[in-house]
Amino acid sequence: MNEPAYRIRILLVDDHPLSRQGVRVLIDVQQDMTTVAEASNGREALHEFRVHRPDITLMDLQMPEMGGLDAISAIRAESPEARIIVLTTYAGDVQALRALKAGAQGYVLKNMLHKELVDTIRAVHAGNKVLSPEVSFQLAQHVMDDLLTPAEVKVLQLIAEGNANKEIARALSVSEETVKTQVRSILSKLGAKDRTHAAMIAFRRGILEH
Repeated sequence: MNEPAYRIRILLVDDHPLSRQGVRVLIDVQQDMTTVAEASNGREALHEFRVHRPDITLMDLQMPEMGGLDAISAIRAESPEARIIVLTTYAGDVQALRALKAGAQGYVLKNMLHKELVDTIRAVHAGNKVLSPEVSFQLAQHVMDDLLTPAEVKVLQLIAEGNANKEIARALSVSEETVKTQVRSILSKLGAKDRTHAAMIAFRRGILEH
């Protein structure tokens, strides 16, 4: 069989060495792909991108020093033509929207079948946008939802950390009544039964990060 005239050059970005190794093995057995570099955080990713100018960057989101969202924004600011696929364990619609707004052309989950990942790489390299079915479902499910305001997200973060209304009011320099109003709004917008349920939903959807 003839070797392809060109291989898709790929940069792997993930803070877990075993994850990178697994993806690298998958990529390097494809006749039309090759791994040109690896990085363990966003800062390294930006450096490796500048050095190697890969065709495709596979980017994890939760990483030390600089996370995936900041790295996507930084790479795309320097190279608007960069093609980046988020490869993550998080299917949350808010997280996915942030990544797409930052400039990602693909958003796929680590638990997807190997064939789906290599097909996604080829599709994004060809200029298409690709979302895994689970992420597409999450986005469609919440497309008409009212978004939480930045103030409500701050309150929700403090709720998730176990703070009572009085402690939240003190931390944000607002009245306890204002906090109660915001909590009612948060529960309504998220369709949550109580504060604990609201925090669980927020982590699942990517409104808050673990």
